[in-house]
Amino acid sequence: MTVPLSILDLATIGKGQTAAESFAGSVAMAQLAEKLGYRRVWYAEHHNMSSIASSATSVLIAHVAANTDSIRLGAGGVMLPNHSPLTIAEQFGTLETLHPGRIDLGLGRAPGSDQNTMRALRRDPQSADTFPQDVLELQGYLTGPTRVQGVEATPGRGTNVPLYILGSSLFGARLAAQLGLPYAFASHFAPNALQDAVSLYRREFKPSEQLAAPHVIAGVNVVAADAASDAQEMLRATMRARVSLFFGGGRQFTDDEADMILDSPQGQHVSQMMKYSAVGTPDAVLDYLDGFARHADADELIVAHQSTGTAERLRSVELLAEAAGLVRV
Repeated sequence: MTVPLSILDLATIGKGQTAAESFAGSVAMAQLAEKLGYRRVWYAEHHNMSSIASSATSVLIAHVAANTDSIRLGAGGVMLPNHSPLTIAEQFGTLETLHPGRIDLGLGRAPGSDQNTMRALRRDPQSADTFPQDVLELQGYLTGPTRVQGVEATPGRGTNVPLYILGSSLFGARLAAQLGLPYAFASHFAPNALQDAVSLYRREFKPSEQLAAPHVIAGVNVVAADAASDAQEMLRATMRARVSLFFGGGRQFTDDEADMILDSPQGQHVSQMMKYSAVGTPDAVLDYLDGFARHADADELIVAHQSTGTAERLRSVELLAEAAGLVRV
């Protein structure tokens, strides 16, 4: 690979699996990623999704960090309008204090769920409007000086946890450029504006104390297997699971029902979400990722290893690392 590889772990709860088993899988994935030479592992804040266990992102990071030694861990990301900047500064300041030099903080402005869940989170519908100001307030708590007179984050102050702006539109790209922060594009599920957003970010980037030159991280799905047919079947299983998640309303579809929906006009949305997916044997996956890195003009790829089973995801992590020539620790 011409660019570093990182991992986005959604802490997937597979069919018949518990959240505790999902967390054990996340620990195993981070340990394997650390051993194989991936740069970082991030966890995303989602709510009210029965198949995703990473809702309490900072708690999960703390658990994984306690069970690994050196790999960088972070949020990809925290949906900042769901929280006060001071609370997030304290959480991630605590993480950085406990695990120095290993913690990242990616920030998004979406709710991470639906409207009813947003209300249950006590989120103000207008809170996304102050996202740029909230990022600056949070940055002040972590790096100083504070932007709220008389208020400091303890722990947090002076920890200098690096911030990343996450997004899938031109808004996030422009904000990251203005603030001189790294930019991570969610092309693994929202691919449409990838090239426009990256181009805008690079064009308008202003250096900052944290970052001297633009840094783009692009998300991409990966399903690597020993046989191409196995990889295709794992991809299909992942897409069936998404049909149940998005259209099931709490029920699980049979494979036949899910396939019918996937083949319908409504189901094409699921396929479009996974437009950027490297699927097949390790060599085929590596070839796709090389091309995707150029297409996205990315400095780093963060890959979401897609499978409904933990063992299959871990095997995908391993096969990609071997094909990419990552250096074992």
